[in-house]
Amino acid sequence: MTEHEQSPTPDRFLSRRGLLGGGVAAAGVVGAFAAGRASAEPGTATAGGGGAGSATYAFRGERQAGIVTPAQDRLHFAAFDVVSDSRDDLVALLQAWTAAAEQMTQGQPAGNGAVDGEVNLPPDDTGEALDLPASGLTITFGFGPSLFRDADGKDRFGLADRQPKALRELPHFPGDMLDPERSGGDLCIQACADDPQVAVHAVRNLARIGFGTVSVRWSQLGFGRTSTTSTSQSTPRNLFGFKDGTANVKAEETDALDEHVWVGDDDAKASWLTGGSYLVARRINMNIEIWDRQTLGDQEGFIGRTKGTGAPLSGGEEMTEPDFDMPGSNDQPVIPVDSHVRVVHPDMNQGVRMLRRGYNFVDGSNALGGLDAGLFFIAYVCDPDTHFVPVQLAMSKTDALAEYLKFTGSALFAVPPGIGPGEHVGQALFA
Repeated sequence: MTEHEQSPTPDRFLSRRGLLGGGVAAAGVVGAFAAGRASAEPGTATAGGGGAGSATYAFRGERQAGIVTPAQDRLHFAAFDVVSDSRDDLVALLQAWTAAAEQMTQGQPAGNGAVDGEVNLPPDDTGEALDLPASGLTITFGFGPSLFRDADGKDRFGLADRQPKALRELPHFPGDMLDPERSGGDLCIQACADDPQVAVHAVRNLARIGFGTVSVRWSQLGFGRTSTTSTSQSTPRNLFGFKDGTANVKAEETDALDEHVWVGDDDAKASWLTGGSYLVARRINMNIEIWDRQTLGDQEGFIGRTKGTGAPLSGGEEMTEPDFDMPGSNDQPVIPVDSHVRVVHPDMNQGVRMLRRGYNFVDGSNALGGLDAGLFFIAYVCDPDTHFVPVQLAMSKTDALAEYLKFTGSALFAVPPGIGPGEHVGQALFA
C-alpha cells in the first residue's frame, strides 16, 4: 500500500472495494460530484479564434449542441444501460453529467480536474485532455425507449406515461443482421470534436461519473464525417469513395429544420420533448473488398452520381437536382431506378428529409480477414415513423447499394431540447 492508502482521511476516503460494491457507494460519488459542480463558472462560448482547435460551442441554449452544429471530424458515441432502479440515482446522474459536460465543452476538465483534488482520492478528471483545447466539443444526450419501459414492460422510473408514441424499438428491416450487443440502450451520449482524444475523454469521464448507476452497453468511434450540416462545409466522402450527404438538411435551412428535424407539440404526453428531436443510429458495415472490385461505371450506377464531382448522372454539378426522367441507354433512365440517390430522394419519399451526422469507422479486421469498416449512420428527424422507417424500408427492398451493406447495429433515442440556466438535461421529463 502507498503512504496515502495507509493514512486516509476517514470521512473523505472511499476504498476501491467500496466503489466496486455497487449502487449505494457510486450514487454517493455522483451526488457529491453534482453538488461540487453547482458553483462552477461556465466557460465562455465562442465559435472560433485563438488558433486551431479553440472553437467552443455553448452547452446551454434553445437546442442541444451537436445537432445543427457544423459537423466535427471525430465522434465517440456511447449507449448506456441504467443498472440502478432508483429514480433519484438517475436524476442525480443527469445533474452530474450536465455539470461535467458544460465544463468539458468549454475546454475545462471535469470537476476539480486531474491534478487539483485531494491526493488521497481519485481525481475528478482522468487527465488525457490536459493542455488540449476544446476542439469544438459538443455533447448531446438522448433517452431510449427502454428507459420508459424495460424489456418486460416494467416502468422502473415512473416515466411510462411520458413515453413519446414514436419512441419505440425500430423494426427489423429486411437485410438487418443486428448484434444485440451493438443495439438499443437506455441513454446515449454523442460526443463530437475535431480532436479524437477530446471526444474520447468526454465519454470516458461521463461513463466514470456514472459508475454504479449506468454501464456502457456499446460504443462506437468515428472519423471523417460523412455529412455536412452547414453550407459553410464541403461535402465529405464515405469509404466507398463517394461524396455523401449532398442533399442533407443544413443548419441554415430553418424552415426545413422546423418541418423535418424538430419535434412539434402534437404529442400531449411528451411535451418535454417539444423542440427536441429523434436520433436514429445505425451501424452499417460496408463490404469494402467486394465493392473495390466493381467497375467505375457500375459503382456510379449503384450510387446515381459521378465519383469525381458528385454530380448526378443526369448532369450538372454536385448540387444540381437529379433528373430522374432523363433517358439513358436501352430505354432506361440515365439515373438507374434502383440507384441509391433515386431510392432515398425526397421526391420518392413524400418529401421527407433528414439531418444526418454520420461518420466512417474502421474497427480492425473481421474473422475472414476483411476490414470491419463502414458507416456509423446518425440521423435527426422529427418523427422516425414518417421520416426514417419508410425510407429505410424502401432502401432495404430496392436499393442496389444494399447488396454491399450489412446493418449490424440499430438504436433510437429521444433527444430533448436545450438546457436552460440552472437546469439539467431532461429536467422537464422528470418534473
